[in-house]
Amino acid sequence: MSSSSDHKLAHIALLPSAGMGHLTPFFRLAALLADNNVKITFITPSPTVSLAESQTLSRFFDSFPEISRKQFHLLPIDYHPSNSEDPFYYHMERICQSSHLLSPLISSLYPPLSALITDMSLASPAISITQALNLPNYVFFTSSAKMSTLFMSFHATIGSKATETDEIEAIKIPGLEAIPRSWIPPPLLQDAKNLLKTYILENGKKMAESSGILVNTFEGIERESLRKLNDGEVIKGLPPVIAIGPLAPCEFEKIQPLAWLDEQPNGSVVYVSFGSRTAMSREQLRELGEGLARSGHRFLWLVKNKKVDREDEEELDQIIGSGLIERLKEKGLVVKYWLNQEDILSHPAVGGFLSHCGWNSVTEAIRNGVRILAWPQHGDQKINADIVEKIGLGTWEKSWGWGEEMVVNGTDIAENIKKMMGNESLRLQAKQIREQARTAVGIDGSSRKALLELIEIWQN
Repeated sequence: MSSSSDHKLAHIALLPSAGMGHLTPFFRLAALLADNNVKITFITPSPTVSLAESQTLSRFFDSFPEISRKQFHLLPIDYHPSNSEDPFYYHMERICQSSHLLSPLISSLYPPLSALITDMSLASPAISITQALNLPNYVFFTSSAKMSTLFMSFHATIGSKATETDEIEAIKIPGLEAIPRSWIPPPLLQDAKNLLKTYILENGKKMAESSGILVNTFEGIERESLRKLNDGEVIKGLPPVIAIGPLAPCEFEKIQPLAWLDEQPNGSVVYVSFGSRTAMSREQLRELGEGLARSGHRFLWLVKNKKVDREDEEELDQIIGSGLIERLKEKGLVVKYWLNQEDILSHPAVGGFLSHCGWNSVTEAIRNGVRILAWPQHGDQKINADIVEKIGLGTWEKSWGWGEEMVVNGTDIAENIKKMMGNESLRLQAKQIREQARTAVGIDGSSRKALLELIEIWQN
């Protein structure tokens, strides 16, 4: 995009949160903005939780020397999470409690910022700081627009009401269909305060005071949610909610491709991954392995045994058993190291995706036209799985519940994999959705136009 004499160069700082699910879309947004003649400062909370985060940050800055890095050194805090608390939510809390250090950091940047883009989990502290500095603050919502309707209306629809009783069967969001109780992350239904509930209450309410809300989605799959948000039906007085996706991966994300995939027939492989923060029980991992073996389909399975990869030191045979590993070798490949998911999903051999339905995974499947068998584990994933099912991208076996609620047996897993891989209409619909996504980010596409309009605002 060419600049003219009446335009200044916009300078935008990005402040991501903890976890690869939050960090990855920030990388992609930063690269997209830099490619459109925007000066970028990337603020990195330090230390990170996972090894994957620190390694990927290093590769990112090596690949984009034009993007400035500003480290945000976090203070230690007295609070320590119980075993039931997610270490990534705890780290978000640590970032929030160190947020008063952001004001001098932001003020020191030169040239002065045009705006700050903040992760949704940091909206409350960051917006208060930028308001005092008279600096526009945009929130980057790293999940679906449908999830954002719950996130931003939760304080008004439920708030601090007691929700552990069965009296609440669904949460009714103004202008939209009710969200069943079973789709709501269990911590939000507890009377007691917890980190997830607190951060949704505080940040969801504060987002109404932002300058705009960016979402990694596009109108073709979430038109109704986007329209209701922007019409003021969900929450009155919201700033513009802007669909800018699906964001493309960066070149630096690519890792050495797997030679094994090159040897497989087109569309024959099921990719199995549950994201960077899902750790299944030993029993469930072994049932999943049995299901893959019984499905008869080729597969690539990324095994994750711990939420935090720095703590994950056990070998595969210790986790799922040497006998099962030998059986799995007949049809598939089982790995325990970090893979670049976009590389896998874009490979012609991959024809299906057994996924937790984290939003990055959904958008990557959309970008590559890969059908999904949804198995939500926590957080926003049932709401995202509903989108997958409604747009015809995949199937969702709702009886499997949340991760760790029950152990799904291998026979059920095998049957559902067979159904997904044998469903030709799903395969064709996935390809159609891929074309819609490409149109959205192409010349004159809705997401592309929205991004360029935003850059114009920043430049003036």
